[in-house]
This record gives sequence, structure tokens and C-alpha cells, in this order.
Amino acid sequence: MRLHRLDLTAFGPFGGPQSVDFDELSAAGLFLLHGPTGAGKTSVLDAVCYALYGSVPGARQSGQGLSLRSDHAAPGTRTEVTLDLTVAGRRLEITRQPPWERPKKGNRPGTTVDKAQSRLREYDSVAGVWKDLSRSHQEIGEEITQLLGMSREQFCQVVLLPQGDFARFLRADAEARGRLLGRLFDTQRFAEVEKRLAERRRDAEARVREGDAELIGVAQRMQQAAGPDMELPELTPGEPGLADAVLTAAALARSAAREQLTVAEYGRLAAESARRAAERALDDVRELARLQRRFGEARERAGRLDERAGAHREARARMERARKAEAVAPALELRDSADAEHRRASAAEAHARARLPERFADSGATGLAAAARRAAEELGGLESARRGERRLTELLDERAGLDRQERADEEALADSEGWLAEWDATRAELQTRIESAQEAATRAEQLAVQREPAQRRLTAARLRDQLARDIEGSQHRVLASGERSQSARAHWLDLKEQRLNGIAAELAATLADGEPCAVCGATEHPAPARKDAGHIDREAEEAALADHQRAEERHTQAQRELGVAREALAAATAEAGDAPTDRLAAEADELERDHTRARRDASALHPAREELRKAEQEHERRTAARRAAEVGAASRVGHRERLERERTALEEELTRARGTAPSVTARAAQLERQAALLTDAAEAARAAEESAERLKAADGRLDEAAHRAGFDTPQAAADALLDDTAHRELQHRLDAWQSEEAAVRAVLAEPDTVAAARQPPAGLATAERTASAAAERLRRAGSAEDAAVRRCAELDTLSTRASDGVRRLAPLRDEHDRVARLAGLAAGTSADNERKMRLEAYVLAARLEQVAAAATVRLQRMSSGRYTLVHSADRAGRGRSGLGLHVVDAWTGRERDTATLSGGETFFASLALALGLADVVTDEAGGVRLDTLFIDEGFGSLDDQTLDEVLDVLDSLRERDRSVGIVSHVGDLRRRIHAQLEVVKGRSGSTVRQRGQRPSGRRGSGEE
Repeated sequence: MRLHRLDLTAFGPFGGPQSVDFDELSAAGLFLLHGPTGAGKTSVLDAVCYALYGSVPGARQSGQGLSLRSDHAAPGTRTEVTLDLTVAGRRLEITRQPPWERPKKGNRPGTTVDKAQSRLREYDSVAGVWKDLSRSHQEIGEEITQLLGMSREQFCQVVLLPQGDFARFLRADAEARGRLLGRLFDTQRFAEVEKRLAERRRDAEARVREGDAELIGVAQRMQQAAGPDMELPELTPGEPGLADAVLTAAALARSAAREQLTVAEYGRLAAESARRAAERALDDVRELARLQRRFGEARERAGRLDERAGAHREARARMERARKAEAVAPALELRDSADAEHRRASAAEAHARARLPERFADSGATGLAAAARRAAEELGGLESARRGERRLTELLDERAGLDRQERADEEALADSEGWLAEWDATRAELQTRIESAQEAATRAEQLAVQREPAQRRLTAARLRDQLARDIEGSQHRVLASGERSQSARAHWLDLKEQRLNGIAAELAATLADGEPCAVCGATEHPAPARKDAGHIDREAEEAALADHQRAEERHTQAQRELGVAREALAAATAEAGDAPTDRLAAEADELERDHTRARRDASALHPAREELRKAEQEHERRTAARRAAEVGAASRVGHRERLERERTALEEELTRARGTAPSVTARAAQLERQAALLTDAAEAARAAEESAERLKAADGRLDEAAHRAGFDTPQAAADALLDDTAHRELQHRLDAWQSEEAAVRAVLAEPDTVAAARQPPAGLATAERTASAAAERLRRAGSAEDAAVRRCAELDTLSTRASDGVRRLAPLRDEHDRVARLAGLAAGTSADNERKMRLEAYVLAARLEQVAAAATVRLQRMSSGRYTLVHSADRAGRGRSGLGLHVVDAWTGRERDTATLSGGETFFASLALALGLADVVTDEAGGVRLDTLFIDEGFGSLDDQTLDEVLDVLDSLRERDRSVGIVSHVGDLRRRIHAQLEVVKGRSGSTVRQRGQRPSGRRGSGEE
């Protein structure tokens, strides 16, 4: 990578545009970047880093975004950095513009924030023109990182060589060196391997412990199943002999359980035999007690039969009389039926005669029938007159209908004439309403198109006003957070200065008798410094640094939020314009009201059209009705004359037919009622005469039947009869008596029952207690056997589970042992790892060995062959080994720690280390050639001879076509290095002045 040109505008302390021609500076091979403190020397290097990576070096990352802009820049000048360089054989130009706050256009008050912009171009040497490659921040960053093969941190470490960092690297402990080397050589993957192995070890250990816990659980369940006789040793997950102990305990428990099962089986067989004998004895005693009880019960039943013998004879006699009376029952039923029929017929005859006129009171059935026939004949003669009367009613209704129709036609004709007279005016009015509604609909459509843009502008204006208020608050928060950040930084720097002032006491706290001093190497410490009451230690300094970093993060977040708000304000302002929100709201409201009014007027279009259609239909209907009324009036005149003639003829005929009755219908109703009453009375009289004859015959047959059955009177036969319920009850009583008598005789005749009655009473309670005790012994024996069977089965199952668990755990234990050995080896905790080196430290130690070898080449030349840097794998105190760095002094032949170097020696040792590290990291990054390097400060601690030797080494780099820029304000360097870039600070900002090399092309000897 070779830098050609750097252009700055409004960046850092540079208020105006500045240019740096690196080609001219690099021609000498060694050039000086100098200027007073605070002029902006480091800002030139920041600009190079910002152009490549879009951010400045790590220690100055708080200066991002709006803070990169120069406070001296004119309001309308945008911050911009352009870098021209060659990398990987390609000529590129990178332009970066951070976000900036500019005044609003059009002389409007306030400011707005423009977004950051980037551009990448490549020079086409064939065509001789620059070609655009990308304007994407992400694409440009990925492209540059891929070409350089280094991250921003690596680039800042190997191109912008900060000597203070490497001086601390020389004096740092193994952990601090490991952190720096890990960032540069990206050994995080080895740390991930360590972490992954540790995780696998923990997972394997957890699985083994889980399996052991399961085995212990199975063993405890076996102990519960086997009972208190099983002795289980104290078991702990992870114990080596756990599996053997569980399997041994399981075998012993199974053996004891089988012995208990055998004993329980023999006990159950003995109890079963005893129970069978007791049950046989109990059955015999129960049978004897049953027979004795049966004989006693039979004797009692026989006594009860003797007591009820008289009642049995009476019931049997009553049953005999009932059987004889059953022969008379049909005649009794026939006589009762005839008597009931005669009474009903007599009552019906009396009722029918009571409804007749007085003159028919003594008439017989024949006379009543003749009178009914005469009334029917007269009714038949009135049928023609009844039809005439109905026709007369129809004629009157028809004439009334003609009158109503005539009146309705006259009213409709008058109404239609009035409505039709106003038709033309009505139609014209409706046409006018339709045209007005159509115009309103057109206006509503036009206004609807204007509503949405007006609403968008109003919404944007309201957002613009809100964002303007929010930005004011955000600006106050940015200023407040900036002040807090500066205050925290000042507090941290104050504490840091106090700690540095008292660092001697802090170093003295680590001294021990006989141990060399880390500063001077002496082993005697006669007067070590003491900490005073206000001593500041590392923890206080780091706490203040953490407070400063948190305040800086909050300040950056506030700046980011302010930038977002300004971007949103710019977008809202672009949408809303400069119009006041009140005016936009009034315009939108007026537009909304016009649109609502137009829509309301347009909504009358459909009702008006519908009203016109209905009016046209009404016009057609009324015209047709008028024509129909005129035709109907002409036809009704002749119809009315015909109806009048027919009515006169019918009235004469009906007067003759109705007689004294008000009408023919009334006369016919009188005759119908009279004929019906006469007919009913005649039929009732004939029925009463016939029922009297049947009653007389039934009385004769009943007397004859009672005499034949042996009864003196029919009433005696009726009294002897039984109904079905009484007959069934009496027969049941007789049958029950006979059954009971037969059963008692049978029991008293049984030989076994009689023989049992002669024996003493049976001892049933004693036999039952004996059988119950035998059954209880058998139940307990069975329960013991079942428990023994279940115990054996459960122990067999648990033993199988324990064996399966042991088999499953075997490969898990092997895996855990293997992974644990690998994890311990990688973590440096294993006994096999003699130097206690972690895997990442081992890789870093190899890299450090390469760096030490590359640095020694230059260190020997700078120190005239006195010093050599060597890597040490020895342990430092209780820490782990692998990252030690020693210096070998050729004058004494001793190897000592780099922390014992003096200030000047530390400078050129750190410079050699930085150059060596640059070579190694470059090779690690893919061999990208670094043709331009910068070295920052540290030359003020060198004497003239050492300075010459260091400059010779740096000057020798150009033999490899490299250029080195020294950043320093040491005055002696300005006499020794003629290619210079001076940064001059002033009240209006800093500027750069450039001076090239001497014509000889070599560095001066110290005189001008």
C-alpha cells in the first residue's frame, strides 16, 4: 500500500481545504510530520484512517460524525476527506463526507443535517480516466478491508505505529501482551476452541453425573423394594466405583428376595390346607343347624294352620255359592241393560214432546210423523221464492256498486285533470335538480384529488414543528452530555496524573526482599516509597475511566439521536415547505368543507332521478285512468236500466210467497224447524214403546234362571255373585292354605330333618370363628407371598435398569475422560501441560517468537549489536507461561526482562518491535506490501548517537522502496530530516506546509 495524496476540507482543526502530497514526501524515503502541540499532526493520520475505514483510530473514536467537523469551517463548507493510494496494484481514490449540520436553503432560519456520503473510484491507466466503483459505505468498507487484508485495529497498529503502545507492550505482563497479540493476529478461533472444549467437558460431566444420579436413584429404589435388610454404601455422583457398588448391591438384594419368596410359598401351602379342613367342619355344622331350624319352623307352621281351619271352611262355602250364581249372571246383565235402555228412551220422548206446540201433546207416533211430512211439503214449495230473494239482494248490491264506481271515477277524473295540468312544471323542476346534482358530483371529484396532498402537507408541517421543538431539546441534551463527558475526562486525567505521581509507592508495594526491582533491578530496597493518605490506585483510575467512557457513549448516543431527528426534520420540511401550519390547516379545513358540501349536494342526484322516473310512471298511469273513466261512464247507463226492470218483477213474486213472515227466508226457517221437531218427537215415541217391550221380556227370563240355580229370588242370586277381584282373592287364599298344608306335611316326614331334630343344638359360632381364623392366616400368607413375588420382580427390573445404565454410562465416561484431558491440555490446567500454556497463548507465543526475531534484526542495528529480543516460555510467578519477552545484553551476556530497559533503550526496542510486528502482521494478512509507515513520538528520549542509529535504520527501509513518516515535535529532527510536512495552528484553524527532500536524495548530516 502506497499513499499518493490526501485532501482535507473542514476536518478536525483544519478549517479550510488542505492537501498533502505523499509522493513528494515519500521520495526522500524518510519525512517528518511536525508542529506545535495541538496543531493537528495526529489529525492528518486520523484523516488517512477515516478515508480507508470510515472511522478514526480506537483511542479517538469518540470524535465521529458531527464531531469530525472543524469548528473553524465556514457554515456552508462541507467536511470532506479524499485519499489517493495504490493497493494490491490498483490505483484508488476514496472520498468520505461525514454527516454535517448545514444552514437551510432559501435564507430560511435554522439548520438541517445531511447524511454521510462515500465514493470509491479507480484509475483506468489504459483509458486515462477515473471510473466510479461504489457509493455504498458497506461495499467500500468491505472492498478496502479485503484489499488491505487488515482490520482497522491492525492497520492502526502496523501503519500508524504508536510508540507508547509498544513501550507498554514491552513492560506488560503476559495477559496484556496476549490481549494485544490476539487483536492483531485474530486468534479468537483458538480461544473459541478452548471454550468449546470446556463446554464439551462440562456437558460430558453433566451427562455422566446425570447417569450416576440415575444409578443412585435406581439403587435407592432397590433399597426401598428390598427393605431394611439391604445395606447400601454411601454413593456420590462421579465416584469411580459407583457402578460396581450398585451392581453388587443389586445381586445381593435379588438373592435375599428369592430366599424370602421360597419361605413365603411354603407358609401359604400350609395355611391353605388348614383352611380347607376348617371349611369342611363349618359346612357340616351349618347343615346340622339348617335341618334343626327347618324342623322347628315346620312345627310352628302346622300350629298356625290349625288356628285358621274355621275360616278356611267358610271361604270354601262362599266359593261354592258364587259358582252357582255365575249361571244367573247373564240374565241379570240382560235385565239391567233393558231397564237402562227403557229409562233413556222415556226421557228422550218427554224432552221431544216438550219442544212441540200444545196441539201435539196427545198425538201418537203416527200422528207426529204425518205432521212432519206436511211441513216438509210446504218447505219444498218455497225454494223458487228463496232463489228470487237471493237474486233481489244481488241486484241491489250491483246497483250500489255502480253508484260507488261512478263516484270513484268522477273523483279520479277530477284528481287526474289537476295533476296532469301541473305535469310540465313538475318535470322541469326535476330536470333542474338532476343537473345541479351532476355538477356537484363533478366538483366533489375534483376536490377529492386535492384533499390527499393537502393532508400530507399538513401532517408533514405538524411533524416539522414537533421535530423542531424536539431538536432544541436534543441540542441541549448534546451540550449537557458533552459537558458531562469533558468533566468526566478531566476527572479521569486528573486521577491518572495523581496516580502517576504516586506510582513509586504502588511499585514499592510489590517489592520483596531478595527479589529484583522491576525498575532498577536491585535486590535490596533500603527506603521504598510509602502511599500517602490520598493515594490513587489502579481501581480508582479505572473507575474514573469507565465513568468517562460511559459519559462519552451517552454523548455519542445523544449526537446520534440529534442527527436522526435532523434527518426527519429535513424530510418533513421538504414535504411541507415553508408554509405555516395554521395556514395549511385552514386550507385543508376549507377544502374538506367544500368537499363535504359538494358530496352532500351530489348525493341528491339519485333521488332526483328516481323521483323523475316515478313521476313519468304516474303521468302514464293517470292518463290511462282518465281514458278508462270516460269509457266506463258510457257503459254504466244501459246496465242501470236493465237492473231496475228485473228488480220490480222479483219484488212482486216475493210478496206473494212470504205471507206474514218478514221474508221468504224467515218463512222457510220456520217450516224447517217445525218439521225437524215433529220428526224427532215421532222417533222418540217409537223408541220408548219398543224399549218397554224388551224390559218385560228380560224380567221373565231372569225369574226362570234364578229358580233353576236354586235361588229363591233373583236378588239372592245377585247377592251371591263375586266380582273378579274378590273371586281371585278368595281363590288365592284357598290355594295358599292347601300349599302350606302340603309343605308342612312333607317337611315333618323328612328322615334327615327328623334325625337332626333328635341331636343336640349345633355349635355354629365356634365353627365360624375357627374357619375365619384359618382364612385370615391364609390371607396373610398369600399377601406375604405376593409381596415377595413383587419384590423379586421389582428387583429384577431395577437390576436390569442398573445394568443398562452402567452399559450406557461406559462410553459417556470414556468420552468425558477424553474431553476432560483435551480441555485441560488446551486450558493449561492439565498436568501434561508442563508450562501451563493455554492453546491461544501457545499460538500467540509462536507469533511473538516471529515478532521478536523480526524486531531483533533492527534492534541490533539501532543498539550497535548490543541488544537482542528473545521470546521466553518461562512462567511468570503464578501466571501461565508462553508470552514472556526478554532482552539479551551482549555486553554482559545476561538475559533480562524488557521492563529493565532505560527510557532511550525502551524507545528503540519498542520501535524495532513495532517494525517487526508490522512485517509479521503484513505477512499474516496475506503479504500486502506496506510502502508507507508512520511513527508517532518517542524520539525526544534519544541521544544524538542513538538518534542517528535509529534514523539510519528507518532510512534503510527505503532500500525496500518504503517511506517512513516520523510524527514528532523534536527540534533536532527538523535539522536532520529535510522532507517535512509542518502543521501550523492559528486562530482561524490549522494549515499544512510541505517541503520536499534535498537534491542529493539522502538525509542531512545534522547541519544545514
